[in-house]
Amino acid sequence: MKYKNISFIASKSKDAQKALNELSKQFKGVKPDNADVIVALGGDGLILHTLETYGKKNIPIYGMNRGTVGFLMNKYSKIDLLNKINNAEITKISPLKMEAKDISGKIYKGLAINEVSLLRQSKMTAKITINVNKKERLSELVCDGVMVATPAGSTAYNLSANGPIIPLSSNLLSLTSICAFRPRRWRGALLPQNSDVEFIVKDPKIRGVSATAGNLEVRNVSKVLISISRKLSFQLLFDPDSRLEDKFINEQFAY
Repeated sequence: MKYKNISFIASKSKDAQKALNELSKQFKGVKPDNADVIVALGGDGLILHTLETYGKKNIPIYGMNRGTVGFLMNKYSKIDLLNKINNAEITKISPLKMEAKDISGKIYKGLAINEVSLLRQSKMTAKITINVNKKERLSELVCDGVMVATPAGSTAYNLSANGPIIPLSSNLLSLTSICAFRPRRWRGALLPQNSDVEFIVKDPKIRGVSATAGNLEVRNVSKVLISISRKLSFQLLFDPDSRLEDKFINEQFAY
């Protein structure tokens, strides 16, 4: 596919705004809704927000790093940009769906590209029952929290919590504990990507727990259901020398 109508989105950082100004002099950008492709200038946080906002419309996102880590980005260059975009490789990412129920019975729904995480809200540890595919797998996890991460998100918060790096082609999800106290030796599990995960919070009024999916945070949850979206698939564009799969391999040999 050849991309002609480009929309530029930039974070508020000095470097991102400078890049936006440079590219605006070269290209006549269009509004995101009218674009064939969106160029995101910033860091990983910006590209995740851009995917959550415009990925549902099946608009490919080409990120250029003007942030800190930029794991999901390409290197920034204003030279021959249109040709680079048209020669970029498409990587498809399926987000997680979260349905969270709070202690009042209200239901919230959200999407997460990286992970859905539960975290304790108070000085008391959380106590969480874990069900996978409607079967109880762990009756009580005493912890600071727990998460389900996609392959795309496995190198983010999941990795910081000592979860595994998952290749994009693996069709797996990572179920990762956050500072587990009991069972002390349990650190998580790898699940088939089509698994349905249910977290049930014990004593939710006393041991408050929040759930986060993308930009949505729900306080005082009692139950959280998580599954991979069977319908949505977001498109990220990468230069041939910045393939996301290669970055995942390199990350496992970083020290």
